[in-house]
Amino acid sequence: MRLNRGSGVRGLAGMRPKSVVPGSRLPLVRPLLGWRRSELEQLCSEAGIGAVADPSNADPQFERVRIRQALTEAPWLDPAALAHSAAHLACADEALAWMAEGLALARVTDDADALQVDAYGLPLELQRRLLLIAFARFHAAEPRGAELSRALECLTRGEITTLSGLKLEGGRKWRITKAPPRTRRADNLR
Repeated sequence: MRLNRGSGVRGLAGMRPKSVVPGSRLPLVRPLLGWRRSELEQLCSEAGIGAVADPSNADPQFERVRIRQALTEAPWLDPAALAHSAAHLACADEALAWMAEGLALARVTDDADALQVDAYGLPLELQRRLLLIAFARFHAAEPRGAELSRALECLTRGEITTLSGLKLEGGRKWRITKAPPRTRRADNLR
């Protein structure tokens, strides 16, 4: 599904066994991700426990159900190999995150009024990650997909845009500040 949506390395790596509950600092642990449904059902059966079935997992109105069905019907796809590829992408994502955090120490500076991001000359993925680090420092909602790509294009062209409540000013060095409050249309007509 994520490949079909044009996801990057992080999205293609899939769910992580350990992460954080969105919007909090609470740990989120998924210890059963590596297990197949049939293995879990067998384990429950052997323990005399009835497995719970979520009816939405059989409803074709959901994309995930249609994708799973298509994958099941594609004998040339190996689910284990796909899982290994996702694991490799997760490792690559961790490496890129580590690299970006190190780069941010030298390339993301705070001048009291704004964050300055020097992404010049970096590969696009590292530029994207530096921008996301800046968003995190402002505690702004993390943009994804097309809106993040659009913002990066604007910054590269030296333009100004707003996203997630931040004002982004492009050029050789990017300047990021809180966006000014929006004025209501009725106020502008007076």
